[in-house]
Amino acid sequence: MQPNRIVTREEWLEARRTHLRNEKALTRLHDMVRAERRALPWVKVDKEYRFETRQGHKTLAGLFGGNSQLIVYHFMLGPDWEAGCSGCSFLADHMDGANLHLRHHDVSLVAVSRAPLAKIEAYRQRMGWQFDWASSFGSDFNYDYHVSFTPEQLAAGDVFYNYTLTSRGHDELHGISVFCRDESGAVFHTYSSYARGGDLLIGAHNYLDLTPKGRNERSTMDWMRRHDEYEAEPKTPSCCD
Repeated sequence: MQPNRIVTREEWLEARRTHLRNEKALTRLHDMVRAERRALPWVKVDKEYRFETRQGHKTLAGLFGGNSQLIVYHFMLGPDWEAGCSGCSFLADHMDGANLHLRHHDVSLVAVSRAPLAKIEAYRQRMGWQFDWASSFGSDFNYDYHVSFTPEQLAAGDVFYNYTLTSRGHDELHGISVFCRDESGAVFHTYSSYARGGDLLIGAHNYLDLTPKGRNERSTMDWMRRHDEYEAEPKTPSCCD
């Protein structure tokens, strides 16, 4: 690592004040984007999706629990996978801490994967996570929200992901979808985000972004492992790479 320019305290303060102006501008831009997101139109969800959970069968409305807002993390764990995506696992390591507070602020947070519930539960227990995680196996849910793709779709070429046609080559991809339930029980889709849209949920990245070396990676998250694999063999490429 090559050191940055070495200066006096007074020179550092002047440079820091200049950077602070940009940080404040970015904060104001974030505020504008968040307000724009909250003002997006909604789409009513009429399809009756079915999920398997630790508490039994649930519909999409059932995943809300007692809250009116639901955040679904589309976790990459396919029916024939032996372990969850390492990138999704990295993000999931941040979910339980946030969920301690979200559940008290009218928000339910649930991961959803296409793997059968038994496979989900085995991996959840390995990782030590507490958040709710439902199986959409046998449902159209993942396909309708553009995070799972059929062999026919993949064979045809580009798939629709992150609001564009792209040749990702994976049958499972990650994303976030948000839903709201009104007083009558009707469910509405309010927002979905894909690809790097999940980055803002990864607290470790925000810590790294404060440091001189930053994320210190050659490709996206190439340094990161599942949290129980850091002392094991060198990292293999993530399915998200």
